[in-house]
Formats: sequence, C-alpha cells, structure tokens
Amino acid sequence: MPVRSRLPAPSVFPALRRLAAVACLPLWLAACGNDATPFYQGYVEGEFVYMAASQPGRLQALHVARGQQVQAGTPLFALEAEPEADAQREAHAQLLAAQAQRQDLDTGQRPPEISVVRAQLVQAEAEAGRAAAQLARDRVQFQAGGIARAQLDDSRAQAQSSSARVRELRAQLEVAALPGRDQQLRAQDAQVEAARAALAQADWALAQKQVASVQAARVFDTLFRPGEWVPAGSPVVRMLPPGNIKLRFFVPETTLGALHVGDRILVRCDACGEPLPASVSYLSTEAEYTPPVIYSRDSRGKLVYMVEAHPAAQDAVRLHPGQPVEVTLP
Repeated sequence: MPVRSRLPAPSVFPALRRLAAVACLPLWLAACGNDATPFYQGYVEGEFVYMAASQPGRLQALHVARGQQVQAGTPLFALEAEPEADAQREAHAQLLAAQAQRQDLDTGQRPPEISVVRAQLVQAEAEAGRAAAQLARDRVQFQAGGIARAQLDDSRAQAQSSSARVRELRAQLEVAALPGRDQQLRAQDAQVEAARAALAQADWALAQKQVASVQAARVFDTLFRPGEWVPAGSPVVRMLPPGNIKLRFFVPETTLGALHVGDRILVRCDACGEPLPASVSYLSTEAEYTPPVIYSRDSRGKLVYMVEAHPAAQDAVRLHPGQPVEVTLP
C-alpha cells in the first residue's frame, strides 16, 4: 500500500518562509527568541605584547608559566650572560685605570722621585762650589804665571758645567711639582669618558639578558624552553595586558550613524554574569565583504561595519581572545 507523505503541500513553503522572515525582521543579527532586546554579534580580540631580548643567548631560566598573572617589574626570563659579564668587568677595570692615570697627572711626580732629584741637586751644588773655588785659585795662579792658560780654561769650563747642572736640577724640581700639561689633561679626560661610556654599554648589554614585565598582564604563552637558543629579538613570552583586550562587533549601516567614539555599550558573554560595560574606541569607515558598487535602497541594509570597543581593565580580565560576545546599545 503506498504511504502518504505528511509534508505540507509545496505551496505552503513560501508562506512559511515569509512568516519566518516577518518574525525575524525587527532584529537584524539578533535572536528571534523571547529576548526582545536587539544585539550585535562580535568577538574578543587581544593585542599581544611580545617580550624579547635584544641580545641572543641560551635560555637559562623561565620565571613564569602560561596563564599566570604578573605585575609590573616581575622577572620573566633570563639568558646566559657570561660573555656580557666578562665584558662588564673588563670595561670597569679600564675605567679605573683611566681614572687613576688622570689622578696621577694631577699630582705630579711621587715624593720618592722628588727626593732623588733633591739629592742630586745637593750633590750638584757641592760640585759647583768646588769648581767655582778651583776656578778662583787657577785665576790667581795664572796671573802669577804658575799655570798655563789651558788649565785655566779647563777650570772655567768645569765651573760653568757644574753651575748649569745645578740650574737643570732646580728646574726638574719645579717640573716635578707641576701637574700634567693642559693638552695631556684634556686627552686623559677624554680617555676617562670613553671608558665610562664603554662601561655603560657593557652594563646595558648585561641587563638585556634579563627581561621583566613592564606592566601588569597575563602570560598568554611561552615560546621557548630552558636550554634552547634564543636569537636576538625573538619573543620568549607573549603577554596580554588588560588594556589590550578589545571587542569587535558588526553593525548595519542604519545603526552606524548613531554610534560615536566614546559611546557606552553593554557586552554579554557565556559565564560572564552581568553585562560588562565598554566604550566604543573605533568605527570602521569601510563595509565588510561588500563589492565597491553603488548600493540600492534594498541592498544597503545588508552592509555591516566593524566597531571596536574597550572594556575597563577590571572587566577585561574576564574576557578571552576569540570568545564570542553579544553587544547591546543602551
């Protein structure tokens, strides 16, 4: 016996479709259930902060784990830093050497060195006195005809040489008490500054091997494990600060003109409890998924525009990237 179909007649389907369209017409992108408040669908998006070191190295320690909430200044990871530590010690030693040499130029010669010059001066003065006395005796002898002129000339030359030696040693004493010349002092000052700059650079390079959080954030992911080689600039930890969590939802063209940056909206999500307030921060000027044609009155209602909004920091921690949300306008 043939079985009769219980499906409605074909002419009934267009009527059912028209009825469903009429029932859902007041709420564009809204639920057709008992909730009469229109809403717009969207999702949560996070603008991540990638924490990396400017210097390469092997990952020595990872201080945080995925999902951990950290505060500003919390250590995140550390790379091996033996070469940088050696360079820092070398730069510090060079700075101390340059400073010591600069101080030495200010003080002149050491007291023992000055004592040696003074002793030589006493000896030269004694020799000069003996030579002067001998010259006086030879002059008397020469006038009496007791010695030849050559012997008198020798005595005169010896006296002059001894006197010059005294003047030389006295000048050495004066120089020994003087600091370095202006040109020497300026050159050494430049050496000190260069050594100080090299030490600052070594300190910076060593500090780059340890990275800390710059703000309170959630550790969204860790990208390396201890013992792995980390190239320079490669992110090790991916952070998500509360202020970098935003909402994206889409509104039709008829609603876009009523929205402004700074407007307050309400956001609902699964397991969020009460609706969360947020503030509109961006309105797109381009329609989504539409060809660049002139739209008729009928097709304009199909255009959607992206809107971004930011929740408060205390509410943002309850949201997760990729989570679907429903946005209602007050």
